[in-house]
Amino acid sequence: MKKFITLLFLASFGFTNAQQAFSGKGDMKVNVGANLQDGGSGIQGSIDFGLGENFSFGFVTTYLLGVDNFNGTYGGVVYVNDYKPEFQDRFDAKARINANLSSVIGVEQLDVYPGLSLGLHNFGGHVGGRYFFTDGFGVFTEIGFPIAKYGNDNDVFDHLNNQATFSLGASFNL
Repeated sequence: MKKFITLLFLASFGFTNAQQAFSGKGDMKVNVGANLQDGGSGIQGSIDFGLGENFSFGFVTTYLLGVDNFNGTYGGVVYVNDYKPEFQDRFDAKARINANLSSVIGVEQLDVYPGLSLGLHNFGGHVGGRYFFTDGFGVFTEIGFPIAKYGNDNDVFDHLNNQATFSLGASFNL
């Protein structure tokens, strides 16, 4: 019961002392967190720069740490002995634009941001949210999805950077 009361106190303190999630032009946010998807999990880092009241651009990178190895036949080629992905199969970098909706929805502490991204492996979209507990620290969650994939799926690991992903972690105001 003590743990529950402590958690309730911390949550209520965080919500009552929350700060503005997106302040517009000149705003800079950094997100660092876990990337979860089918066939692997890893880390994600992103930075967003405010250009206007409801618009930002930025960059996002992901690197898959835990990836399922492959044994079997793919495209007529037999892979044995736990075929492992190369660096380029694990890494992705994207430039992105966001529509930051905190002023539109009327909640200063919460920034919901849909957007588009152009990366090394695909053109895609994302929908995310950030909630700030203090002026410099908050949490984020994001779902990313491909719209147009590059290539023709000839590689065993092409699916790693061409699928829906879920990310969550910490967000910092710089």
